[in-house]
Amino acid sequence: MQERAVRTQERVLRAAAELLSSQGRAGISTRAVSAAAGVQPPTLYRLFGDKDGLLDALAAYGFAQYLREKQALEQTDDPVADLRRSWDLHVGFGLSRPGFYVLMYGEGRYRGGMPGGLETIAILRQTLARVAAAGRLRMSVERATQLVHAMGLGVVLSLIATPPAERDETLPATAREHALRMITTTDTVGERGRVDDPCADVACRAAALREALSRDGTTPLTPSEGALLADWLDRLADANSDANSDAKSAARSAS
Repeated sequence: MQERAVRTQERVLRAAAELLSSQGRAGISTRAVSAAAGVQPPTLYRLFGDKDGLLDALAAYGFAQYLREKQALEQTDDPVADLRRSWDLHVGFGLSRPGFYVLMYGEGRYRGGMPGGLETIAILRQTLARVAAAGRLRMSVERATQLVHAMGLGVVLSLIATPPAERDETLPATAREHALRMITTTDTVGERGRVDDPCADVACRAAALREALSRDGTTPLTPSEGALLADWLDRLADANSDANSDAKSAARSAS
């Protein structure tokens, strides 16, 4: 009996997914979904509780598709390049499945207790932690995660709301590179042709040390001392990243 219910649930979700892809969010009604799946409306309520339960299950179905693509990305030894590819995949998913994307992200279902939504954030955080460990992050991992996530979300939702003929196709790449300039360091060539240390400021070094300690542990310190040190390093990383950003803005304005 349980196996039959699972098969019915999968059939309903596939039918709802097709309606969402072809008709958008407005096409998802209990009557339309039950008709497309070949079941009676009471079956939907028995399986999902109510329409919100169905929408939550459909969002989870979308996150499962997205995570399969995300997890298929091979990790390289260049975390910044990996971050670029992750951004591009996110944008591509949203623009190719706008109905799903709005349901998953536009209505906030990636927050709260939805495992798939939380896992997408965790994957982004892991990538940025690798950037920090490489000495390339100029702010805390947590702040960089929030910033990149918010910028990616804004770009995709803005493009979805824009008629395809009016979209600026260069916007995702432009926003991506702007985000990377804000959160990462770059190698620079010094006077004698050598490559200067890309992690030369306090913010970058604080973020790198924070990540090194989270990976290797802080054995000489008590748990409370380790937590306090982590908080100090995050504050140093973010305070100095703000100062550096303000200084660069002032320099651009003066030039």
